[in-house]
Amino acid sequence: MDDTRILLAHGNGGRLMRELITDIFARHLGNPLLDTDADAVALPHVDGDLMVTTDGFTVDPLEFPGGNIGSLAVHGAVNDLAVAGADPLYFTLSALIEEGLEIAKLDHFIASFARAARQNHVAVVAGDTKVVRRGEGGGLYLTVTSIGVRRAGAQLAMNRIVPGDVVLVSGPVGDHGIAVMLAREQFGLAGTLRSDSASVLPLARAIRDFPDLKFMRDPTRGGLATVAHEIARASGHSVALEQNAVPLRPEVVSVCEMLGYDPYFLACEGRIVAVVDPFAAGDVLARWHALPEGRDACIIGRIEVGGGRVILETPLGGRRILDELEDDPLPRIC
Repeated sequence: MDDTRILLAHGNGGRLMRELITDIFARHLGNPLLDTDADAVALPHVDGDLMVTTDGFTVDPLEFPGGNIGSLAVHGAVNDLAVAGADPLYFTLSALIEEGLEIAKLDHFIASFARAARQNHVAVVAGDTKVVRRGEGGGLYLTVTSIGVRRAGAQLAMNRIVPGDVVLVSGPVGDHGIAVMLAREQFGLAGTLRSDSASVLPLARAIRDFPDLKFMRDPTRGGLATVAHEIARASGHSVALEQNAVPLRPEVVSVCEMLGYDPYFLACEGRIVAVVDPFAAGDVLARWHALPEGRDACIIGRIEVGGGRVILETPLGGRRILDELEDDPLPRIC
């Protein structure tokens, strides 16, 4: 048998599956709470509100400038809790592996996952592996359930958003979507742009104690414009974004102009969109600017009365409606 690639036998519950779990997953992810022989484990008591989120991760290619599916899965799971005002504590990890994937690559991706989890002080406490036939998967899919605790006093909710509030973003948008596309080497394009894939936990912790902070969200699939639509739909008010204020890297602008993409709908994996009272915006920006992750943070828009629309204000003073995303121009990006 080929001992360098994943076989269907690695998912049959026998020796090869046991060795796969022991030699790769347990070796990288091992901690006192991870018992690979147990069906369930008990978690220690925590003080505060327990928060839980789950997400599946798929990206093509599995490795891209700035990250890979392993680190991407950790950042995505951590960020969903971070923008809810919580600190992540525990993960469960489910790996769906395609027959034929090189075992060395699997080891690399799980090592990357483990490294990112340790950097965020998260322990993997349970997991599962499955193997699908060749051609029925994308190499590797990861599903992560993240459990955390919210101790901060801030009450983050869209129903607190009112006209006059301002919209902030912690850095340039669209980097992840374009970096992944360039990594595919489609359209004869290549470049050095790196994904923004990273934990936003430092950014969230820096501002979550502000009583005038209304809302935080990480703009992943669907990008900035989709978050703006969620705000507009939930609040009943319009979100006006200033085109000149939205930070975009030149590489993102160039690719979008060549291929007709709209950068406001491109995925980010290391940014926060926040809504705050205008009188607190300066203090929020000051805290973000003090962090390397937030040095390019800025105010990009405001909440306007009624309408429930997303509006882009152009440099010439015009206003155009940003409709909700319908097509999927960049599949399998997160």
